[in-house]
Amino acid sequence: MTILNSGRINRRGFMATTAGAALIAGLPLRAKAAPSRGGHLRAAIGHGQTTDVLDPGTYSNSFTTSLAFAIHGRLTEVAADGALIPEVAESWEASADASVWRFKLRSGVTFHSGKAVTATDVANSINFHRGENSTSAAGPLVANVTDITTEGDDVVIFTLDGGNADFPFFLSDYHLVICKAEGDSIDWKSGDGCGSYVLKDFSAGVSYAVERNPNHWRSDVAWFDSAEVLAIVDQNARTTALVSGDVDVVDRLDLKTVGLLARNPNIQINSVAGTQHFTFAMDTRAEPYNNPDVRLALKYGINRQELVDKILFGYGSIGNDHPIGQGQRYFNTELEQKSFDPDKAKFHLKQAGLDSLEVKLSAADAAFGGAVDAAVLYQSSAATAGINLTPVREANDGYWSDVWMKKPFCAVYWSGRPVEDQMFATAYKCGAAWNDTFWCNDRFDELMLKARSELDEAKRREMYFEMQAICSDDGGVIVPMFANYVFGNSSKVAHSDTLGANWDVDGMRFIERWWMA
Repeated sequence: MTILNSGRINRRGFMATTAGAALIAGLPLRAKAAPSRGGHLRAAIGHGQTTDVLDPGTYSNSFTTSLAFAIHGRLTEVAADGALIPEVAESWEASADASVWRFKLRSGVTFHSGKAVTATDVANSINFHRGENSTSAAGPLVANVTDITTEGDDVVIFTLDGGNADFPFFLSDYHLVICKAEGDSIDWKSGDGCGSYVLKDFSAGVSYAVERNPNHWRSDVAWFDSAEVLAIVDQNARTTALVSGDVDVVDRLDLKTVGLLARNPNIQINSVAGTQHFTFAMDTRAEPYNNPDVRLALKYGINRQELVDKILFGYGSIGNDHPIGQGQRYFNTELEQKSFDPDKAKFHLKQAGLDSLEVKLSAADAAFGGAVDAAVLYQSSAATAGINLTPVREANDGYWSDVWMKKPFCAVYWSGRPVEDQMFATAYKCGAAWNDTFWCNDRFDELMLKARSELDEAKRREMYFEMQAICSDDGGVIVPMFANYVFGNSSKVAHSDTLGANWDVDGMRFIERWWMA
């Protein structure tokens, strides 16, 4: 066996960092005292819907993601600096071809109910997302696992259908939490996790409350005595709650007011560049989006720089219709950047046998802040290309259950994933549960499998370059912009200067990483 980890992997060695730079805007940084325990944290998250449940395969927004990171543990963790570190796993090693992975569990990890975490719990928790009948969003991440075996209570062995150098990163995904084994499945309904906080109350789409786990194995997290998170989708209401002091943390700030908020001595603005991107997803099974030329016409009919300037107010960069960020290791630096070009849009309409095009674009602020405004801007630019695009304002509540992957053209946000294969497997592989364009491309899927097991860096880079080109030219998703995570906190709470960029608000681990100032 080749030892790949016995402690901490720096992603600049094992995998390139996707975190990007953590940029702190607003007030000058205040000197921070060492973290100390105590206090009650109040946060408002711009997601959450009444259909949310504790089933880890269904986590789909920041409300449930933040809860998952608070109450549950996973085998691995992406640290704030982008490094992969052990969590419930103490160490891991792989075969020479990276097709067999052996994880050693740390001792002393228990569920909130007091039961020790065992290899069986881990095996059942990962198996929960596997199988032909799985509807879990994490299904594609573990689809290449052919067998899971255990040795005693503290060793789990994963056998894959081919090499996968990124596999430990996959296991940090927020869906792949460790729950108690219950027969051949797991107990997810009770919320009995092994994380640093204990679930005390959960009201779907409204709020949840947690208290520090007194028996957690780590001493360097969980500084608050307790925390309460509210689902407040309305951006103005969230901001007002922060300004008034009703909450200590809010995500997804209104970028139009960030400059004004930064003048408030009691508020700190944080802007973190990462892999978050905003998209317009087309159902490639439905007319007219089943025509590749129509898709290209729509891609050339959008003014990307205008959206970055007027929706992101400069807190981001233009996208090129694929989900890989500029800071990622295999970002295609050679791919021609698509730009607003009405003539090219008209050309592709003509290639599709059309003189004009009429489409409806569904959007809501639940998709991303300014999504409706972005649709209106898109309407204006598309009109010059002979495309009559009608924005449809959808309700925030139920957007992810009633609109996303239901309506044929809609606004979407993605946080991205730490490594390329994880992002592609989650949302671009044919048949993946979260393939929101229902796009299938045989060459793309072939390359994805080959790149996953390819250990030659140059060959792997060439494959990922081609995959991005295929996605950009043939795919059903328009990715006009990559957006910084912009969130705020009151002066009552403190955090490290290094903030995680794998998810919003410090990797969605703010409850366990932050403390009272």
